[in-house]
Amino acid sequence: MSLALIAGEGMLPEEIARRLALAGKKPFVYALRGDCASLSLNAREVMPLFRSEFRSTIADMMSRGVRQIMLAGVVPKKTIFNPAMMDAMGRELLAGLDVRDDHTLLGGVVALFERAGFEVVGYRDLLSDLMAGDGFIAGREATDSERADVAYGVKIARAVTPLSFGQTVVVYQKSVVAVEAMEGTDETLRRSGLFCRGGVAVKMLKDGQDERYDIPTVGAATVRLMGESGLGCLALQAGRTLILNPEEFKAAAEENNIAVVGFSGLGC
Repeated sequence: MSLALIAGEGMLPEEIARRLALAGKKPFVYALRGDCASLSLNAREVMPLFRSEFRSTIADMMSRGVRQIMLAGVVPKKTIFNPAMMDAMGRELLAGLDVRDDHTLLGGVVALFERAGFEVVGYRDLLSDLMAGDGFIAGREATDSERADVAYGVKIARAVTPLSFGQTVVVYQKSVVAVEAMEGTDETLRRSGLFCRGGVAVKMLKDGQDERYDIPTVGAATVRLMGESGLGCLALQAGRTLILNPEEFKAAAEENNIAVVGFSGLGC
């Protein structure tokens, strides 16, 4: 059964392709990104997608015998404000959505592929060893003040994530500094650095979110950016956040003096 990987930016699609190849399941990769070199190492073939051409992509997948699809990686959301980047099928999809938050958009894309007869499968089991645990993860121990901010940040995140935004929340001394929307995690962290030094970033999913295609992911670049932005602690939802290249991640947390903790309840 042939599998296709629709790959956005970042290291997540690269790791998925690598593991699929190791398991003898090299995917056909449809790349929504500029640099495809690293993906081509573990793909049966790479097809660059310069715009959202749903109809032709579906036809191409069918011609290759694809039956299963994975979606992973960051796709710039500015596409939804530029109809010229979509074919008629994509514009029809957008027109049929009551709201256009990240999860609804992805859900609409998934439903489109499922209506075409494909099975959209998740990558959680493939990467289960990379899931964040509970308690201390990397770097230094969190201070009492940071732990209090983690608990406060989780409370805020639980309130806003049901509205399909706020996957990352930054707090400092129990004040909300920044909430992630369409700009993504990196820009949220950069923006936070304009307001505080020593803030806490909390990442979590909303309850009931479809984890087949939208699991929060961090890596060494995340903690390096936190260091550059003057943030001190990263709190990850245990069992629902992926840590890519864990050894590099841990080394970067130590180098940047970042406390990384996992939480399963209202604290860490």
